[in-house]
Amino acid sequence: MWAYLGYATILGLSAGVSPGPLLAIVITQTVKHNVREGIKIAVAPLITDIPIICIALFLYHYFDEPDFVLGVISFIGAAFVFILGINSIRQKPVNLESSVEEPRSYLKGVLVNAFSPHPYIFWFSVGVPTIIRASRNSLVVSFTFILCFFFFLVGSKIAIALLVGKSRAFLSGSAYLWTMRILGLFLIGFAVLLLTEGISLTGMD
Repeated sequence: MWAYLGYATILGLSAGVSPGPLLAIVITQTVKHNVREGIKIAVAPLITDIPIICIALFLYHYFDEPDFVLGVISFIGAAFVFILGINSIRQKPVNLESSVEEPRSYLKGVLVNAFSPHPYIFWFSVGVPTIIRASRNSLVVSFTFILCFFFFLVGSKIAIALLVGKSRAFLSGSAYLWTMRILGLFLIGFAVLLLTEGISLTGMD
């Protein structure tokens, strides 16, 4: 249980604070309008990611050799998470002046996240395989992983909107960079765990 909570926390925080289309719009709306508009964008994953999870779970249900498939996908997930970790460590200060004008609406946040490849890559290669492994212990563990992930994913984006609303210098300062670097190290460690699980599931150990 605690291991999965740890995974969900690190993955959620990393996804929440890592630069990307959705975070850019959160910052843009907050800077150009107000914190409320930024929060509207921050909650978009609650709408877009649930269908992706359901589709991925449906597809995995029909695999003849789920352990082997999960093992192969664990390798892909390990590579994906490792790259995320390296990018987090190498993160540069965010340029608040580079954001483009966006309309203020929930719809815009949903569309941007729905047409971004990141949620699909994450849930198919990391998120859903982890949910399936967690379900072998208990369905409660699986749901806890999902809830914890979304809590930190959405919560961290809301926190950034609040911070940007109060101090735009935060994202260009050292506190943000060190947060990203520490999360990057945790992500690399999680990538190693995924690699180990992939080796075990594919019978290569």
